[in-house]
Amino acid sequence: MQNFTRFLKENKDSTLLGGALLLLLIAIFRPTIPLKHNIYTYMLVADISQSMNTPDIEVNGQKITRMDHTKTLMHEVVSSLPCGTKVGVSLFAGVSTAALYHPIEVCENFHAIKDTIDHLDWRTAWSGNSRIRENLYSISRTIRAFPETAQVVFFTDGEEAPKLHVFNKKDLAGVQDAKDWLFVGVGSLEGAAIPKLSQDNQVIGYWSNESFALQPGIAQISESNIGTRNDSVASGEFDRYISKLDEAYLKEISHEVGALYVHGENVHQVLSAMKKQKPARRAIEPFNIDWVLATLAGLLLLAAYFSKHPFRRMAETIGLYKRSFKRSSENEATIAHDNYIR
Repeated sequence: MQNFTRFLKENKDSTLLGGALLLLLIAIFRPTIPLKHNIYTYMLVADISQSMNTPDIEVNGQKITRMDHTKTLMHEVVSSLPCGTKVGVSLFAGVSTAALYHPIEVCENFHAIKDTIDHLDWRTAWSGNSRIRENLYSISRTIRAFPETAQVVFFTDGEEAPKLHVFNKKDLAGVQDAKDWLFVGVGSLEGAAIPKLSQDNQVIGYWSNESFALQPGIAQISESNIGTRNDSVASGEFDRYISKLDEAYLKEISHEVGALYVHGENVHQVLSAMKKQKPARRAIEPFNIDWVLATLAGLLLLAAYFSKHPFRRMAETIGLYKRSFKRSSENEATIAHDNYIR
C-alpha cells in the first residue's frame, strides 16, 4: 500500500490524467442511479357556472369577469410549473366535475393545456345550478379514476345555486381524500349582478333575486333535484341578485375536509399556496450522472495542470511574456535608430 501511495505521489500528473480519462469513458455509457423524488400532479378544476360571468374584478382600471380572471390565473400557474409536473384540466357545473383529460406532462403538452384553458366557457356547462358541496364527492371519484393520484386546485367563487338550506346541505364526512386540496376564491367581496347571456354571449338582462329562491318542497321529494333556479330576468336594477365571492363559505368547506384556501387575487398567492400542498406521490426513478462524471473529469484535468505551484507558474509565464516584450521593443528601437542614422 505504501508503494502504491508513493507511486501516485511520484506520478501525480499521470494519475490525474488517467482518472479524468476513466471518468470520461464511464460517462459515455450514461450511467444512472435510482433516486426517490417527489412527483407533482395537479388537476385544475374551473367553475364554469354562470355566476363566473360576473364582472367584478378590476384589472388595469377595467372590470373583467371571474371566468377571465380564472383563465389568467390558470395560464400563469401552468407557465410557472417546472418540467416533469403533470397537469389536467376539469370543468365544474351542477353537482359534478368532468375531467377533460388525465394529467399530462406540462412541458411536452404546454400548448395543448394552454389551448384548453383558452376555450373554457360557461356555454359548455351541462347544468344551470352550482352545487359545490355535492361536487366534492364527484371530484373525489374523478381522482380515483385516474391512473395516478393528483392534487386538486379548484377555482370557484363559492356560489351555491340554489342556496343551501337544511334539506340540501350535503354532509362532507364521506370525503376522505380531500386533505391538501386547494380552493382558490375568485371574485370580489363587494360583488356585482350576474349577467344573463344569450348563446351568442350577448347580455340580455341580469339574474333576479327570485332566480335563487329556495324550493324546500322539491328538496324533500328528490335529493338529486334539490331546488331549481328560476329563469326570470331582473326587471329593474333593484331586482338584480348581487353575487359575491363567498370567502367565509369556502373557508368553512376547506376546514371541514382538511383542504387549503387562498383568495386568488394574483398568481403569486396561488403558487405560494400550492407549495404548501403535499406532492401527489413519491417515486424512485433513474437519475443520470454522466454530467457529474464529466464535471469531475474536468476538475481532474485542471488539477493536473495546476498541480505544481500554479501561482508561481503563472508568475513565471507573465515574467517570460514581459521579458519577451521588452526584448522585442529594444530590437524595434535599435532598428529604428539604425534606419535614422542611415
